[in-house]
Amino acid sequence: MFSTPLAALVAALSFGAQLIVFLRWMHRRMGDDEIQRAFIRDLAMRHLPSIYHALHTIAERQGIALDETPIVNYVDLRGGHRRVRDGL
Repeated sequence: MFSTPLAALVAALSFGAQLIVFLRWMHRRMGDDEIQRAFIRDLAMRHLPSIYHALHTIAERQGIALDETPIVNYVDLRGGHRRVRDGL
């Protein structure tokens, strides 16, 4: 397939570089997904109840009747397994 050992070396180095770039991209992508998942969970569990409370307070002052506050449920689709990272 390759006429010289140099061509085979260049092909191997090219493949290796592409593999390294792909693995770095995959690692970064997995980290970004973990950060996004933590942000959504934090929003659902901590901030939404406060937002609903403030909304009801404003509606009372304005004389607007609102329905009952919905229950906030966060569903962890990862089966409850949590990966712990150092420093986070």
